[in-house]
Amino acid sequence: MTLDKPKHAEGEENEEHKPGFLGKVKGFIHDVGEKIEEKVGFGKPTADVKAIHIDSIDSKRAELRVEVLITNPNPIPLVDINYLIESEGRKLVSGLIPDKGTIHSHGSETIQIPLTIIYDDIKSTYDDINPGSIIPYKVHVELIVDVPVIGRITLPMEKTGEIPVPYKPEVELAKIRFGKFAFDETSATLHIKLDNKNDFDLCLNVLEYEVWIGGTNIGGARLSKSAKIEKKAQGIVEVPILFRPKDFGSAMWEMIRGRGTGYSIKGNIDVDTVFGPMKLPFEREGGRTRLRKEHDDKADDED
Repeated sequence: MTLDKPKHAEGEENEEHKPGFLGKVKGFIHDVGEKIEEKVGFGKPTADVKAIHIDSIDSKRAELRVEVLITNPNPIPLVDINYLIESEGRKLVSGLIPDKGTIHSHGSETIQIPLTIIYDDIKSTYDDINPGSIIPYKVHVELIVDVPVIGRITLPMEKTGEIPVPYKPEVELAKIRFGKFAFDETSATLHIKLDNKNDFDLCLNVLEYEVWIGGTNIGGARLSKSAKIEKKAQGIVEVPILFRPKDFGSAMWEMIRGRGTGYSIKGNIDVDTVFGPMKLPFEREGGRTRLRKEHDDKADDED
């Protein structure tokens, strides 16, 4: 009697009679697939913007530094970095930084991306971005890396913040109060009025200045001064100075007689702000001031 071979459901193979070569091929493909999956699943780097630092800022430009943390299991070349800074959907600056080198493997690494915002470019493009204002921004960064097995990939990320558009302070030499008056040398105090037109406070640290009275330079200095000028407000900084009245000719006689005389002043202030330290210039030409006695508290328009 002949025994029938056991039948299997349609599509079902008898493991005992699976072709040896085909089984080996399938096993090999399975092993390779697992390795590729491992490469793709666990070899892919990740990146995140950890912070944005304002390294320096003045009335002309802001130097930013974007700090990106990259976690990477394998050494990979960082091909390019694309960046875009926008404010409320409007582009402020964009560009590409090529060939940043190789990102090291087995851990985390921080890279620094320097960016620059030129204020004149912004103000010439967008009329409603005014000096003294604070504007929101969003930084978009794309890291283009070359990952083994899977090729080039892009790691996009973004971060938001605020940045000021500084307005240089307006300055006025409100008055000059003298103590001991002599034509050879007179000690005096300059009352310098600073008008802060920014939407943020200025904490004064250093004042650098030069002053001209009646077209004659009476000198200048770099002084450490502490003063806080609140946003949209004015402040007076008192600065001691020595000068020689006999060098001024008729301009000094006009001042002694209580009449105003022409002056010019220019310099810089170093300030702290909520956005970091700033160096802001100031300048005033064609102003008029008066020379007053130290204890003369008579009110006038320039006090």
